[in-house]
Amino acid sequence: MIYSWNSMPYVLLALAFAPGVALSVFVYCKDKFEKEPLSLLFQCFFAGAVSVVPALLFALLAEQLGIRMSHNMLSVAVYAFFVIGLSEEWSKYMFLRWVAYPKKDFNEPFDGIVYSVMISMGFATTENILYVMMRGLEVALLRMVMSVPAHATFAVLMGYFVGLSKFRGNQRQLRMYGLASAVLFHGAYDFCLLQQSYALITVGAVVSLAVAGYFSFKAMKASQKLSPFRAS
Repeated sequence: MIYSWNSMPYVLLALAFAPGVALSVFVYCKDKFEKEPLSLLFQCFFAGAVSVVPALLFALLAEQLGIRMSHNMLSVAVYAFFVIGLSEEWSKYMFLRWVAYPKKDFNEPFDGIVYSVMISMGFATTENILYVMMRGLEVALLRMVMSVPAHATFAVLMGYFVGLSKFRGNQRQLRMYGLASAVLFHGAYDFCLLQQSYALITVGAVVSLAVAGYFSFKAMKASQKLSPFRAS
């Protein structure tokens, strides 16, 4: 018997899980000096999955208040930055603040990146499952190379500043920098995706993802250098 991709939902489910798990492992391996406990990493991943709920409620509330996307450029920007970017990144931030930030295992700046990425990958994987099971293989492959890595870069930027915050006297201002950075890049990425122009969708989204990726790698290197476990 011949099966099509769409007749095998378990394949689509595997494709939905794969990028989030792969990026989680990648960042975990980048934690060179003091690995985080797997139990807390799984808690963060699960918390990220749960964080989809408040983000969705925020989006529904915005719609009830009349904040909807239209063909107007300004309305697209408001929707991209505030309804999508702010709601999703704020939700991830709150779970990062509640679940990981107070823990004694959060004991070096790079941990902010690790836990932030775990939460973001839990969020992105849940979102991925919903999209992929509804829309099939093409969306699975597209999100594998674009949307899930984008979520990871936003998380690294947020986690970098959250890590600095904890080890510079619990500075709320630094945490807000992290949240704002994630919202800014997330909003810019979705603003491009929501355009009617395929050129802007392709070029704009790729460029915004590339810029976020560039700053993410710089943030990871900077955090590694700040580790108190790093040999002098």
